[in-house]
Amino acid sequence: MLRAIDRNLWVAEQPLRYFGLSIGTRMTVIRLARNELVIISPIQVGDDLVGELDELGTVRHIIAPNLYHYLFAPEFKAAYPAATFWATAGLRAKQPGLAIDQVIESGASSPWNGIDCLFFDGFKTLSPSGPDPLDEWIFFHSASRTLILTDTAFFFDRSFPWLTQLVTRVGGGYKSLSPSLLERISTTDKPTVRAAAQQVLKWDFERVIMAHGSIVEQGGKEQFKRGYEQFLGCLL
Repeated sequence: MLRAIDRNLWVAEQPLRYFGLSIGTRMTVIRLARNELVIISPIQVGDDLVGELDELGTVRHIIAPNLYHYLFAPEFKAAYPAATFWATAGLRAKQPGLAIDQVIESGASSPWNGIDCLFFDGFKTLSPSGPDPLDEWIFFHSASRTLILTDTAFFFDRSFPWLTQLVTRVGGGYKSLSPSLLERISTTDKPTVRAAAQQVLKWDFERVIMAHGSIVEQGGKEQFKRGYEQFLGCLL
């Protein structure tokens, strides 16, 4: 299930349908010093995945990076009770029953040596109840020059079913590292998002891993810049 992407960097994927589209979902695994593992955007955990993770190291950190990608975090916490469950601040209000150990804080130094993080402020998506903040944290693994996103950009290609290709050609994210039409409709605070995107571009990344879509292995920084310039309607 785990797929090696770079040294000390893996992903695991599972099927997911959203609004009837097959978009898949992906978690990222980073190994820190002393073989400590960080899980970003956890997927469903099972015996096979647990076995593979245990071969790599010890799961110490489980991260729910936004207000949507938390569903399988309790399962991971049950499998690894000694791990710290981190979450974006708004998740405590959205899901008060979740046993969150630590909130990721703006302005604080990263608690994960070798991983930088940034709160992508101002960004929203369209939910069934209307515009909804994502409260998403973005991560940078400097050793592999990898940017790790969740729902702040997508990249779909021909490896996805034809219906997903068709809808993302129209709605955004088809062979373009960018948000979708849902975020274009919902995100009105463009200056705040522009400032966040400019901070992301200060990182020296080449690869981009996102939760939905294909991994961008080369030219990720330029593709992120181009996609967000189109999204915001201004230069970065």
